[in-house]
Amino acid sequence: MNALATQTVSIDLQTRSYDIAIGSGIFDQAATYADLPNASTAVIVTNSTVAPLYAARLQQALQGKYPKIHTVVLPDGEAYKTWQTLNLIFDALLSHTCDRKTVLFALGGGVVGDMTGFAAASYMRGVPFVQVPTTLLAQVDSSVGGKTAINHPLGKNMSGAFYQPLKVVCDLDTLKTLPPRELSAGLAEVIKYGPISDLDFLSWIETHIDALTARDPAALAHAVKRSCEIKAWVVGQDEREAGLRAILNFGHTFGHAIESGLGYGEWLHGEAVGCGMVMAAHLSKQLGLVDAALVERLTTLIEKAGLPVKGPKLSDADNAGRYLELMQVDKKTEAGAIKFVVIDGPASAAIRSAPELMVRGVIDLCCA
Repeated sequence: MNALATQTVSIDLQTRSYDIAIGSGIFDQAATYADLPNASTAVIVTNSTVAPLYAARLQQALQGKYPKIHTVVLPDGEAYKTWQTLNLIFDALLSHTCDRKTVLFALGGGVVGDMTGFAAASYMRGVPFVQVPTTLLAQVDSSVGGKTAINHPLGKNMSGAFYQPLKVVCDLDTLKTLPPRELSAGLAEVIKYGPISDLDFLSWIETHIDALTARDPAALAHAVKRSCEIKAWVVGQDEREAGLRAILNFGHTFGHAIESGLGYGEWLHGEAVGCGMVMAAHLSKQLGLVDAALVERLTTLIEKAGLPVKGPKLSDADNAGRYLELMQVDKKTEAGAIKFVVIDGPASAAIRSAPELMVRGVIDLCCA
């Protein structure tokens, strides 16, 4: 596939359907936004890292469509995914007397996208917004599917809403300025699609992992497109995560515990998910669902992507107990029983509980 050719992946949600545009040099082109509804005002929400790189270019692209354009610059990092930071968006919307037709543009990574989407879902009970993700993780996962949220000290993404964007614009050129650690974090969310949905894609990632880490445009274009295709299909079947969509949380139950246990931002989300996938694979093996070869295969790939494969210690006294305590507030938990996404066959995943002793054993095995 030509990395310069714009590709489109559609999410079919009836009246809430929208397109994901994937290409190079598209986020700062007026034509990219020609199909959006007209409004008197647009608000670009970004952060202190992304704003100097891309905010002015997006504003210029939108000038012919929106008479007034305002920019809100948030502090950068998972630690700022809070009510206090969210209120900065509301403060700007109210101070500029934004109405219900105002269009919000989320320009940045997953944190910016999640908070902008939550603000859009909440302001005047709902205003339109557009995702313009600038990180690999956001392009292949968090910008797609309408999950919006902020964190709570006791649990990640515990306050939020399902609220779909009008459009997602994935400009592959923005990945050129991504720090290597952030690129690796995004690869975790690419890798997860293989074992849960598409073994051919898993094999492709294994073959092209060096090209992906080297930012080969064609490899990145295929990885983003295939990831979006898989997520679009899953979201189209289960928009509000009543069942099937939960498989997209492979590795996230362990990963979210790592993030909240260490303190948000100590590990990047993708780093925690990568390690969490290793732990979830070991749990799948302990449940008798996969063999050791698949666990080793996935662990090797995650390590080649530059991600940690050993979990951190969250407690010197009872590390496994601390993990279990944090996982109790996972959104998949039912009636006090922690649920895990496990691999239960070739390109197949399921939601299962597991005996506490087994989970403790996995944590002890997988933690440094």
